[in-house]
Amino acid sequence: MSGALPPYSQSTPGLGLGLLMDWMQLAWGRRRVRIWLFVVAAVACLLAFSARPEGGWLTQLHGGALVPSVVLLVFGAALLCEYVDSSLGMGYGTALTPVLLMAGFEPVQVVPAVLLSEFLTGIAATLWHHRDGNLNLLVDHEARTTALLIGGLSGMGAVVAVLLAMLLHTKLSSDWLSLIIGLIVLSMGILILVTLRRRFQYRRSHLLAVGAVAAFNKGLSGGGYGPLVTAGQVVSGVSSKQAVGVTSLGEAITCFVGLVAYMLLGGGIHWGLAVPLTAGALLSVPVATLTVRRMGETHLRAIVGVVTCVLGAIVLVKLLF
Repeated sequence: MSGALPPYSQSTPGLGLGLLMDWMQLAWGRRRVRIWLFVVAAVACLLAFSARPEGGWLTQLHGGALVPSVVLLVFGAALLCEYVDSSLGMGYGTALTPVLLMAGFEPVQVVPAVLLSEFLTGIAATLWHHRDGNLNLLVDHEARTTALLIGGLSGMGAVVAVLLAMLLHTKLSSDWLSLIIGLIVLSMGILILVTLRRRFQYRRSHLLAVGAVAAFNKGLSGGGYGPLVTAGQVVSGVSSKQAVGVTSLGEAITCFVGLVAYMLLGGGIHWGLAVPLTAGALLSVPVATLTVRRMGETHLRAIVGVVTCVLGAIVLVKLLF
């Protein structure tokens, strides 16, 4: 976690002051990790104790039998998946949902719990990205414009989700839609890698196109949002660090609207799943944003490109086999 020294001392007239600031930044990073490890261990113990079959409060919230090992699996899976998501802007729902289904939870339990955890984590990740200097919505006009465009389109995509499903699923094969999205995601990943050291010119028109496609896909299939939005921002001229932060905010808006719609339609939240899921996801954020802060722009962009290619390829492989 220590990494290379930030370039503060190179641009500060007083070398002594610059070295002092470098040391303070690194020391705070190490201190954050130590505190984080302690809190994660404490929360894991608390969750395991509260999931006792003989009357733990989490078992009572769940309304049925809970196994501490399953609760810890959910907590750990959410911690890992959200760390990747908050670091790269993609991967939380895509990787986590199958794990929850294999653990024995029903889709009706998984969907609202994931929406709730991703909404709260998206807000937390946006604030931590701002705190760590990866994103500044107050000062940076470009970042603010990007966030408004992506956030607005994300909200609209969630609002029309049911309508899109009703109008299009009966006319267009879901396999064809998945094929198109998979090809788009894979193409964006390849483009990022091929143009790794090239700085794209910032284009709002590209962001509108990316946001519209991502909102369409999210509303229709419920997935593929992160890779499309994060990679799409990079190829539209947004820095990788800003793209990750903006994606967190966009996902928070999308999940909030989706959760409200779900509740209005009579759905409920299964707190026995939602509590460990949300706890694990939230606890990943401080270390994930620290990772983004310490990682070089080119390295982060390369990782985003590789992960985008992998996710796009997975979609295509699933369709073929």
